[in-house]
Amino acid sequence: MDFVFPHTFVPWFRSVAPYIHAYRGKTFVVAIAGELIAAGKLSQFVQDMAILHAMGIKLVLVHGFRPQVSEQLRAKGHPERFSHGLRITDAVALDCAQEAAGQLRFEIEAAFSQGLPNTPMANATVRVVSGNFLTARPVGIVDGVDFMQSGLVRKVDAAAIRKAIDIGAVVLLSPFGFSPTGEAFNLTMEDVATSTAIALQADKLLFLTEVPGIRETPGDPESPIDTELALADAKRLLAALPGPTQPTDTAFYLRHCIKACEGGVERSHILPFAVDGALLTEVYTHDGIGTMVVDEKLESLREATADDIGGILQLIEPFERDGTLVKRDRTEIERDIGHYTVIEHDGVIFGCAALYPYPEARTGEMAALTVSQNVQGQGDGERILKRIEQRAKAQGLDSIFVLTTRTMHWFIKRGFQQVDADWLPEARKRKYNWDRRSQVLVKKLG
Repeated sequence: MDFVFPHTFVPWFRSVAPYIHAYRGKTFVVAIAGELIAAGKLSQFVQDMAILHAMGIKLVLVHGFRPQVSEQLRAKGHPERFSHGLRITDAVALDCAQEAAGQLRFEIEAAFSQGLPNTPMANATVRVVSGNFLTARPVGIVDGVDFMQSGLVRKVDAAAIRKAIDIGAVVLLSPFGFSPTGEAFNLTMEDVATSTAIALQADKLLFLTEVPGIRETPGDPESPIDTELALADAKRLLAALPGPTQPTDTAFYLRHCIKACEGGVERSHILPFAVDGALLTEVYTHDGIGTMVVDEKLESLREATADDIGGILQLIEPFERDGTLVKRDRTEIERDIGHYTVIEHDGVIFGCAALYPYPEARTGEMAALTVSQNVQGQGDGERILKRIEQRAKAQGLDSIFVLTTRTMHWFIKRGFQQVDADWLPEARKRKYNWDRRSQVLVKKLG
């Protein structure tokens, strides 16, 4: 058995904790392409879902079955037809879809029932509930094409789904719906997942797909993945793209992410199932994986409030412990919270600084500038510094200064100059710790 060293495990586990707290009790709709199952990745995926379930997340799982239906049709020697990116479902295709859905539902329920020792499923008890939660309507005839038994979601029984997930079950939805007369319709996984997420007002909609995300330059396989798209930017991008005909087209999943966000789902994601643990990486790390579409930029730079005190204490504690920062107790931060600026991402504080003005000397001290070790090097420090400078100018100050023992070069690179401690305003000089021998650096504000 491999030994996990505490010096690596403990900091990692602590870094994950804010996300565990943030997402407990939240509702996620997770949609998996049938290609994930065809690629033999169902077992690992279900293990990751079981971890989310154990962390208190309420889960709805929607499975696709595109390749499985195609395989059934080939076995019967029946041609498959598509138009406008949708399958045309004749009577034979409908039978194949029903067979594929039944088989996949069996496989998924079996995967959730496993409990082998030395796997993430050991000691897990995950109840899977499925049923007729979806009412459907026909696609009908579009541009002269009769889609026959292909359908669209008319209504989601959100109340019944909510009851099931509230008692700890995972709701499993197949891409099938029924009309009020009992007629069956073949739906798409994407439509089912998006409609369900909107009906539930889910906190996240996550597509695990055959694509790695949305590239900054669509169509260029070497272009980096755009990890976060504001809704407005996503809509502009979609408008410039041709209509999708297959799942690997950039617009295919993007349009559903946009629809979900417009329908009230805060965040929608496109994740690559080819990356092992993509689901956990997205949910429990700062940068995540794949592409996230969000109604507004999640990274928020703002003045602190009393609700941020706990997050600030948690952020600065490691730096106080190693001597980088002077120790501040909770009472001091509660008293001075109005001086603080914070930067948060997805509800977790990753950076802070405080501005203490000395109006008589027309200067102010920037104190407790801190950026989480998990995200250093990504520019958060510069963003906080700029906001502090803006706050100082708004108060009529001509300069800001810092006291530091370890990060002098960082400040010098950003326009600060070293001065003697005697430069400090009289009120600050009286509190200067001569034993600590902090260096004083000043930046004039233009």
